[in-house]
Amino acid sequence: MSDKSESINTNVHLSAVIITKNEANKITACLESLGFCDEILVVDSGSSDETVSLCQQLGARVIYQEWLGYGAQKGFAVSRAAHDWVICVDADERVSEALRSSIESAIDNPAYGAYEMPRCNFFLGRWLRHGEGYPDYSLRLFNRNNAQWSDDRIHEKVVASVEVGRLSGDLLHESSETIEQYLNKQNRYTSLQAEDLVARGKKVTATKLLLSPLIRFIKFYVVRRGFLDGVPGMLHIAIGCFNSFSKYAKAIELRQRDP
Repeated sequence: MSDKSESINTNVHLSAVIITKNEANKITACLESLGFCDEILVVDSGSSDETVSLCQQLGARVIYQEWLGYGAQKGFAVSRAAHDWVICVDADERVSEALRSSIESAIDNPAYGAYEMPRCNFFLGRWLRHGEGYPDYSLRLFNRNNAQWSDDRIHEKVVASVEVGRLSGDLLHESSETIEQYLNKQNRYTSLQAEDLVARGKKVTATKLLLSPLIRFIKFYVVRRGFLDGVPGMLHIAIGCFNSFSKYAKAIELRQRDP
């Protein structure tokens, strides 16, 4: 396995890749932040709002693909990009000016085959700069010959076969969800996580059920100083701790229902 990208190309073209479904209220800011890319590809899974027309108006190439699951859908999108170098973003994310400069410098003469970047979350009116909300490094810029999305149905990630570089500047995640919407989404996510735990034969003990949320709280609220993000930071971490509890509780229930 090579530590760095084996080919250095001073004329690299970059595709931006986004998957969408009913993202009309978010997609404009996302696409406008990607104007420096040579191509913007949107893979839509059946939007009933103005997502597709907005993307087309802003110069994106839009193709349809029935929903495959998060990891598989993103993998499909990357495979349909016009260029090997891709940056993958979500509809509620945008590239900051500092990150754009960092990407352009990296692409001008790539030293690595993949790059991760700090991701900053906006929650309850505040950018979270501590705890689990920051820097939240995410591997999003890569040559598809060196990395690919995992097939995970939830919490998918890019898996690289080369050494990963690190960029400066933030990928801004600015969700407009209410607490109710956020909790509903987390409820769906923990159900999928529980199903995956059971499918992989993972054993969940009472100790794990009780200690996992506590350890998570100490790690992110105390050690990584999530308390500096005020009430939004506390709530963000508390919900994450409850998610950990819920995931394991649901896995225990699934095992009891179908041993």
